[in-house]
Amino acid sequence: MEFTTAVKTFRTAGRTVRAVDGIDLTVGRGETVALLGRNGAGKSTAIGLLLGLDVPDSGTVRLLGRTPDRAVRAGLAGAMLQDGRPIPRVTVGELVRFVAALHPHPLPVAEALALAGVAEYAGRRVDKLSGGQVQRVRFAVALAGDPELVVLDEPTAALDVEARNAFWASIRSCAERGVTVLFSTHHLEEADAHAGRIVVLDRGRIVADGSGEVIKRSAGGGVVSLDLAGRPAAGLDSLPGVTAVEVHGDRALLRTDDSDATVVELARTGAVRGLQVSRATLEDAFLLLTSPAAGAAAGPGKEAE
Repeated sequence: MEFTTAVKTFRTAGRTVRAVDGIDLTVGRGETVALLGRNGAGKSTAIGLLLGLDVPDSGTVRLLGRTPDRAVRAGLAGAMLQDGRPIPRVTVGELVRFVAALHPHPLPVAEALALAGVAEYAGRRVDKLSGGQVQRVRFAVALAGDPELVVLDEPTAALDVEARNAFWASIRSCAERGVTVLFSTHHLEEADAHAGRIVVLDRGRIVADGSGEVIKRSAGGGVVSLDLAGRPAAGLDSLPGVTAVEVHGDRALLRTDDSDATVVELARTGAVRGLQVSRATLEDAFLLLTSPAAGAAAGPGKEAE
């Protein structure tokens, strides 16, 4: 899967907006990749380009060595998208069997049902299932063609905690078969726990690409917080290791790439109250990478030239 300087623009509210703004991205076979971004960051547009639902205005998108539309027709890619309603009066087994028959080399229906965790209600009508169960059926449909790439758009949006855990177990089983998995999600903890690689989009551009640990280090590596107890925050930004300072009421939060050095110097200055030390989370890094300040530093990315 490869994007080469891909650009896609749309005309809206009297402006031309670059939904995808020059993306360069290569994903190897067998990777599990999370695509993160705020609403409007370009995730859905990028997925649409990848699946051949749209074409780039410039640049190229290749999927397993082919154009996306040809790769999808060949059954090399399966997708589980947010949109779509359950088909009435059709059982789960009938639906998956029908979709499998459309592909040249389908996965055995029983295997697709088992991988998606829906074998137990194969005989039930799809339109009589719960929202979470329908999500699992969509996953079975995505697997029906025995694809080499599975694209999942917000796959756990309708699932409770137990169902999410079961769903990710299914994804792991799929990945263990060598299938490349690309999923978008707003649940950052899911991306951190289940993706070997995370790509963060903002304003149509890639602003981070790496493992969860690498991206978390971009937020400073650690967080040291303390009570100011009425004292000014001036000078905290000059402490060893500190990369950023945030003040919330009477509490200061220091992002640091050397928590030990920061704490030692704070202790030396004395009068430290309510000290807490923690690692930066993926949420910390995500908010930092997609902040208005970060976007301004990166330059304009919305208006087409």
